[in-house]
Amino acid sequence: MHDENTLYLECRSGISGDMTVAALLDLGATEEHLREELRKLPVDGYEIQVKKVVKSGLQVSDFDVILEHEAPAHTHDHMHTHVHRSWADIEKMLLESDLKPRVKALSLQMFRTVAEAEAHVHGRSIAEVHFHEVGAVSSIVDIVGTAACLDELNVDKVLVSELTEGCGHVHCQHGELPVPVPAVLEIAAAHHLTLHQMDQEGEMVTPTGAAIAALSEGQCPGAYCVKKIGMGAGKREYKTTNILRAMLIEEK
Repeated sequence: MHDENTLYLECRSGISGDMTVAALLDLGATEEHLREELRKLPVDGYEIQVKKVVKSGLQVSDFDVILEHEAPAHTHDHMHTHVHRSWADIEKMLLESDLKPRVKALSLQMFRTVAEAEAHVHGRSIAEVHFHEVGAVSSIVDIVGTAACLDELNVDKVLVSELTEGCGHVHCQHGELPVPVPAVLEIAAAHHLTLHQMDQEGEMVTPTGAAIAALSEGQCPGAYCVKKIGMGAGKREYKTTNILRAMLIEEK
């Protein structure tokens, strides 16, 4: 039996799926294990890229899901049947997969969090929720990737700071949406997450990021020892450093 591993996610620059996977890889999860779990899913049309980048003078990890938009149609015939994946499709795919039990359970929990929020926002039943277009592939990779890393790091408990969010509007398939986007607000309300809005244009908390934060069992304790630190790069440039810090801590 290992000592309890508590993960603290410091979301001062927001949180997204790719930032989380990057931070967890930087913390010690391996690209090999991540790829091994992702290969168990019937999802194609993408590549993942893991590298080190420098942001604000800090060396941090970067995780990128590169979608094969330009691939000839005949090489990915069945991609076209996946353009609109319903929650039921994703749930069935995860349940029938050979993912490790904990990876499967965490992935289902995070996806259900997003699906419930989207259903509420759009006035539909959860069965009617669809993850649109290429976003579905990115979401699957980010969520299952996060679950695989949490499993490999033997994380028992997740704590998150308040979630720093921007302002303004973002464009999506439904048109212009206010920031925080409705699904993020819905997840924050349902899971008692604390939002801190900055006077910074742009979406700093994505629905996937909010669903990851919803794994939290509380905000960070006042006193703790840091055992290990990982930093994940965000893709945007803000006035503040756009990174997510992940720490394995020992609560005092």
